Amino acid sequence: MRPSFFNTGRLFFVIALIIILTVISFLKYGNSQSPLQESKIKSRGVWITCFSEHRVLYSTAAVDELINTCRRMKINEIYLQVYRAGYAYYDSKIADRSKYEDMIKTAGADMIEYLLKESAKHKIKVFAWANILSLSQNKDTDIVKKYGESVLTRDQYSRISIRTENIDDNDKYYLRENQIFLEPGDFRVADFTVSILEEITARYPKLSGIHLDYIRYPYPVPYSPSSKFINYGLIYGYGENSVNSFKEKTGLDPFSLAGTKDGFSLWDNWRRDQVTNLVRKISSHLKAKSPGLLISAAVIPAPFTAYSVSFQDWPLWLEEGIVDDVILMNYTKDLGQVKNITKSALSHRGKGRVLAGVGVFLMKDKPHLFAQQLNLLESLNSDGIVFLSYDDLGKM
Repeated sequence: MRPSFFNTGRLFFVIALIIILTVISFLKYGNSQSPLQESKIKSRGVWITCFSEHRVLYSTAAVDELINTCRRMKINEIYLQVYRAGYAYYDSKIADRSKYEDMIKTAGADMIEYLLKESAKHKIKVFAWANILSLSQNKDTDIVKKYGESVLTRDQYSRISIRTENIDDNDKYYLRENQIFLEPGDFRVADFTVSILEEITARYPKLSGIHLDYIRYPYPVPYSPSSKFINYGLIYGYGENSVNSFKEKTGLDPFSLAGTKDGFSLWDNWRRDQVTNLVRKISSHLKAKSPGLLISAAVIPAPFTAYSVSFQDWPLWLEEGIVDDVILMNYTKDLGQVKNITKSALSHRGKGRVLAGVGVFLMKDKPHLFAQQLNLLESLNSDGIVFLSYDDLGKM
């Protein structure tokens, strides 16, 4: 039986169609980009914790790996944790430098200097990230050794903030943060904080900026929106020196203001001012010596909650220009929450930028959700994005 011309032609057609579809499939999927590479958001940052599994400050190879990752993902801002729980992960003469000594022993040199040199080659900014008021669970810090526990903030029951101490019946109903907080209304805390940050910027003059974390009062759950409800929630700011200063200035006792018409608002504003005054002091001191230094802060994302619960009036900080950027700690998989909080926050840009913190650690197994969140932030015209954290980016 002779082969049919039509059968042969059909075979050629099928083969050609398969080849064309294969090429199209390759062009569409074989060379596809990650959601991060496709995003048009230009300002991109990454937080690098001092306990990162990549051990960034322990070798030149780890620094090189970080730089390569940033270049590949178009990240142009690095937030490097150098001060946490009273420990210095930098060359300090003030704070406990045992962690830094461990790094030097392993690396053979100061890797912060190496990172600054290498990042400058690729126009990547480096911010020194410092935990300001949180001591984590470490009571054995230099400032507590020097002044005692009077520098710690307390709730209305005179308890420090860590949930494992002074447990009573109230702890059945409220969850305290599992860390110790310093009292921002204590001048000794302010002076010590400024000395740490001045030391960092003097030692590493090539830094682009300082990143302030935990620049707030503790955040209990559930929270009380005002000290007017002192009998119904946990409220912080009752540190010894701050209470005494308030009494001297107003003649009022913050422990007995519940139910008063205006006294509680005076006390709330007082505590809010203590946090803002600390930011002002940090900003003015650092910029007096380094005018081009940027001041950034990680903040509670919802403006009202930040204002009324943790007394972190970051919209005012941006309005006054005492910070250049805030980064919203809006770590969630809920796109509705991302949208609503980001839209609200972006209306408070003031003189600076509002960047969106993205909780990559929540979406390691959900790349589609990660892509949706990036697309949403892009559509909202966020001033930038910052990823928490470096360890999780490579798993996306």
